[in-house]
Amino acid sequence: MTLSVEFMHSDIFNWLILPLMIFLARTCDVTLATLRNIFIARNIRKIVPLLGFEVLIWLVAVSQTINNLHNIACYIGFAGGYSMGIFVGLTIEEKLALGKQVVRIITNQDPTNLINALYEAKMGVTVIDGKGVKGPVKVIFTTLKRKDVLFVDELIQLHTPNAFYTIEDIRNSNMGVFPEKKGESRYSFLRMLLPGGTNK
Repeated sequence: MTLSVEFMHSDIFNWLILPLMIFLARTCDVTLATLRNIFIARNIRKIVPLLGFEVLIWLVAVSQTINNLHNIACYIGFAGGYSMGIFVGLTIEEKLALGKQVVRIITNQDPTNLINALYEAKMGVTVIDGKGVKGPVKVIFTTLKRKDVLFVDELIQLHTPNAFYTIEDIRNSNMGVFPEKKGESRYSFLRMLLPGGTNK
């Protein structure tokens, strides 16, 4: 017991272990907060209240920092954990690839092969005739899951490499045609948080 108390007051604990613990706690706290805000923005709300418990981790990190105001290493651990938490949260969100996006493709090339490729991938496609500065164009719209954007980008580069296209986030959508996987649900993305998880 005496040895434990002595260790708690040692330089190693105060200047290395305690700041590291604050850093890790803050990283977890901010990671969960970042994911919470992203889930709200993506209209995935049922899991948000659970993520709200990150405030408990925040409370522990803040209390330890306040109790050690003389220790600048705790300040560094607190601030460093905040930055790392943002980075980790955004990295996880990018891996999860949540939400849907609309791709708008404008081309003066023949888009038949591209359209057929999108149909074969079971994606909904809307084609509109338009007129650009250089003459007639085809405007192609397809709404897809965010995880499929790279696949569509490859199709565009393959079939209409000179096309102009934009990609925009969609907060809500109704109906639509999307490629589905057997057993896929609204919260299938949570499997990505497990070791070896995949969203493909």
